[in-house]
Amino acid sequence: MQGPIPTILPKVSTRLTAFAFADVADYTRHIEISTTETVRRWCHLRDTVLLDELERYDGVRRSDAGDALLVEFTSATDAVRWAMAVQDRLAQSDNDANPMKIRIGINIDDVIDDQGTVQSDGVVVASRIHQLADPGTVVVTKMVRDIVRGKLSLRFQDLGSPLLKNIDRPVQVYQVCDGSGDTLPLHPHADWKNRPTLAVLPFQDRGAQAEEQYFGDGITEEIISGVSRSRTMFVMARTSTLKFRGSNENPAEIGRGLGVSYLLTGSVDRHGDQLRIFVELMDVLRNRAIWAQTYRGDLQELFAFQDEIASGVLAMLEPKVLSTEAEHISARSTDSLDAYKCVLRALARLYQLDDRSYEEAIALLQRAVSLDPNYPQAHAYLAWCMNFFLAEGHSRNPRDDILIMINHSRRAVELDPDDALTLSVRAHVLSLHENSPEDALELFEDALAHNMNLPLAWGLSATTYAYLGDGAEARDRLLNVWRLAPYDPLSFFFLTAAGLAEFVDGNMPEAIRFLKNARRNKPRFMASLRLLAASFALSGQADNARKVAQEILDLDPGFSVSKFATWYPLKSKQALERLIDGLIRAGLPE
Repeated sequence: MQGPIPTILPKVSTRLTAFAFADVADYTRHIEISTTETVRRWCHLRDTVLLDELERYDGVRRSDAGDALLVEFTSATDAVRWAMAVQDRLAQSDNDANPMKIRIGINIDDVIDDQGTVQSDGVVVASRIHQLADPGTVVVTKMVRDIVRGKLSLRFQDLGSPLLKNIDRPVQVYQVCDGSGDTLPLHPHADWKNRPTLAVLPFQDRGAQAEEQYFGDGITEEIISGVSRSRTMFVMARTSTLKFRGSNENPAEIGRGLGVSYLLTGSVDRHGDQLRIFVELMDVLRNRAIWAQTYRGDLQELFAFQDEIASGVLAMLEPKVLSTEAEHISARSTDSLDAYKCVLRALARLYQLDDRSYEEAIALLQRAVSLDPNYPQAHAYLAWCMNFFLAEGHSRNPRDDILIMINHSRRAVELDPDDALTLSVRAHVLSLHENSPEDALELFEDALAHNMNLPLAWGLSATTYAYLGDGAEARDRLLNVWRLAPYDPLSFFFLTAAGLAEFVDGNMPEAIRFLKNARRNKPRFMASLRLLAASFALSGQADNARKVAQEILDLDPGFSVSKFATWYPLKSKQALERLIDGLIRAGLPE
């Protein structure tokens, strides 16, 4: 008996295709003004511009409905060329009182060709990301950016990884900009309303001829390049400030003329082979200097000295700007805060290290995330705040709070995987709270590759090396912290890391020296108190050990050595046993 005839499935054909999805911005508003005229204008633009350019770049019209057009290309480069040509032509003919602007999103993906109908979630991604484009602009996915970067004279500005409807994975999105001219500020997500802006004026090389001004110019370039990686502030392009070289205008007037909130100025004096550089940061709004520093060096080591100045200035800029911004909003009602201001208020409270300040900081950061769910630094700072809240023993529900903290640290990196802050916070959470310091090291190196001037990245990675028992590497990394930011608000944390590095190496006198300094900075910081109590006890200073142990119990009456030992991630068995022994000798309950 003959069996059933097997079903022969048709062969599925796939290919790599670039998709561009275009539509009219504010189409509904145009329709409300005049439906007939809007449809006529769109059809004219589509046929005479979009489809006309499509022929030049070998594109294929796939579908159109209403004001939307889907086209495909065999090359991502051709797709981007087409989109930029379309926007360029539309911009040149934009003389209407109510111009019709186009948004374009481009993605590349494998597609299934089903008898002329393409099927791919790459089409869906293209149709979703175009909504992130400002009218008259083009956005692309990271894969498209990686393919065309270097082939075309274009710049790509990061818009993060916003949540896309019905797309579960994070998709990194970039706005495409013409390669010439100044960088224009973008508006990703909520754009951190009132985000501070900085202008760096050309450093005045007072002892040099015009052709020898390269040193001051070099420092200016280094600082602008470094600040442009910051997520805290915008920085004006150097071309916008060159005209003020040698200007006698009042700096505050220059700042107001440029429309910036902060102005960095500098001067270079030469005395033989010696250089003296003076740098000043001005709060333009209040017409006052908020930071100044003098650097001295040798002309024979010119470029090393230049790097030292640039890295020192960069390390100080963000904390000074953040603290000044917090001052500016301190008297305002919290009801009017946007996400960025919530973060500033939270940071002002975080390092007070008590129950009320933690609760206020966490509430403000939760509000920031609620106001702008795609604000990566808000997620990172919330995780950072909860890190202290948990490690200092303030959480009433540690298991749930740890999961919340981990999720926020992960989300921060998903939204901004190129930010040294988000990477550093995620790595620290992984190291301390997920007991995986080995896995954190790669993230720290990635953070430092993005910003070598971030003291937090050096300090947190030093802590992780200490957890792994490598006190020498931890000490080396902390030297970078103190070189970059000798007066950082987190000095108590970095001093504690130094104490831990000495403790794991068995050097109790040095551990005590660092930890006593940490306690002077922040008497309530439990991490330093625990290590100090153990160090005193192991050094035979029983009275001092008992006093510190009592301070610990006053702050955390439920503290026990066994409970602490279950989560503290010291990987050196010898160092962990030494710590447990010291805490018990200090009189803390087992």
